[in-house]
Amino acid sequence: MKNPFRKDLVSRSRPEPCTVVIFGATGDLTHRKLVPALYNLQVEGALPAGVKMIGFARREKSDEEFRQGLEKLNKKVSRSGHDEAIWAEFAQNVHYHQSEFLDLDGYRRLSETLDAIDRERGGHGSRLFYIASSPSFFDDILENLKQAGLNQCNCGEGCWARVIVEKPFGTDLPTAQHLNRVVNRTFEEKDTYRIDHYLGKETAQNIMVLRFANAIFEPLWNNRSIDHIQITCSENLGMEGGRGGYYDKAGALRDMVQNHLLQLLSLVAMEPPTDLSADGVRDEKVKVLRSLRQWDTPELVEQNVVRAQYVAGHVDGENVVGYREEDRVDPESMTESYVALKILVDTWRWSGVPFYVRMGKQLPKKATEISIHFKEPPTVLFNALSGGVPGGNVLVIRIQPDEGISLRMVSKIPGSSLRMEPVKMDFHYSTSFGKGSPEAYERLLLDSMAGDATLFARRDEVEEAWKFIDHIERAWHEVKRPLKMSEYVAGTWGPKDADDLLARDGRKWRRL
Repeated sequence: MKNPFRKDLVSRSRPEPCTVVIFGATGDLTHRKLVPALYNLQVEGALPAGVKMIGFARREKSDEEFRQGLEKLNKKVSRSGHDEAIWAEFAQNVHYHQSEFLDLDGYRRLSETLDAIDRERGGHGSRLFYIASSPSFFDDILENLKQAGLNQCNCGEGCWARVIVEKPFGTDLPTAQHLNRVVNRTFEEKDTYRIDHYLGKETAQNIMVLRFANAIFEPLWNNRSIDHIQITCSENLGMEGGRGGYYDKAGALRDMVQNHLLQLLSLVAMEPPTDLSADGVRDEKVKVLRSLRQWDTPELVEQNVVRAQYVAGHVDGENVVGYREEDRVDPESMTESYVALKILVDTWRWSGVPFYVRMGKQLPKKATEISIHFKEPPTVLFNALSGGVPGGNVLVIRIQPDEGISLRMVSKIPGSSLRMEPVKMDFHYSTSFGKGSPEAYERLLLDSMAGDATLFARRDEVEEAWKFIDHIERAWHEVKRPLKMSEYVAGTWGPKDADDLLARDGRKWRRL
């Protein structure tokens, strides 16, 4: 049988050289994620030869001071370790450009620097602009790129200018629409890459392969075989690193559910795409987001959504303060550090199958997983056995930290009597392939250089997700009678109300 995806499965050649310009280059994201990702690609031999990186930021620094700061942290965080010779080769292509984000002259000087690099390289004038700054500067950076002519490539056929935009993509639907208009005034949609690092994780990428390349799963991937699906993202941290100020304006729903977790849900729930092109995949994801049943009244939100804040407790053996006692958090804050939702996808495939999504801070462990809970089989054969059948089949997709997939089945215990217990088939990336998975940003940076937007959010994806989230936010903040804010002790798995959300349906959260 002909494989309809075949034309998209050919191995991709290495991208042509380009210059990566990072706005906000002195920030944490650049030092902890972006530069280590580029360095790891260099170690693996995957970084295109001749790639240059320019850090654009406001502080006064020389090239050498910038490189030394990057190297100091790279020694601690790089998954490939730190090789002095490879770093020296990598660092000679790293430069620093000092300018205020609002200073158009700084962008004109940047243009001159880029032109000089292109002449030195003999062409290949492609540019990748990565906006890793505070969202408050997005508009100004994009407008100044346009005014300086940096959104266009003038080096002939095959060169390009692209932009990567970090989350948050707005704080609600109107601000997301505004940001999209600003971006599209400067860059075409095909050159705009809205990054969601969860989509760069190997197990997230593997969801489509698991579903569509394995004949045993796709026939069961529907409401006839699946009882419900859970998506859990737990963090064992609070507001470290001064994040309280940002987080108190965002909350768990906006910070994690609107982007990361709804993206995972759409990969699980989407229909098979016609091909593996970027738009082929994203078209199907958008259909899922458009099919989400809207919780558009306070009554529906109260029935299907739980929000909570942690109070003082113990995490990893350490005493931790409550959310409202955290640095830079309003002592009377009504921002949730935990959210649990029941989501319904109104399609033929998923009618009647609830998706339970939860995310929380200061929980017992750091983990993100998707668990598919299959329906119980008829147990008439085993009714006479003590205890009956011990639980059903569960397929678990571990996104982090231990990336892999496991399947729980029921098996007979060896012996003369008929006794059963659950057993687990387990797949780990590190053991099956002999090495750990690449960091998400490695894949995403390489894809953006190659012009592959499959793992990046499209404009309509972002806006459809915000439509769903905004109804809940309005119910929380714009009604005369504020909806309940539950509490949970730090170091526990969340509030009782979240357990009750599933218990009302005769279900319970999977134990991580």
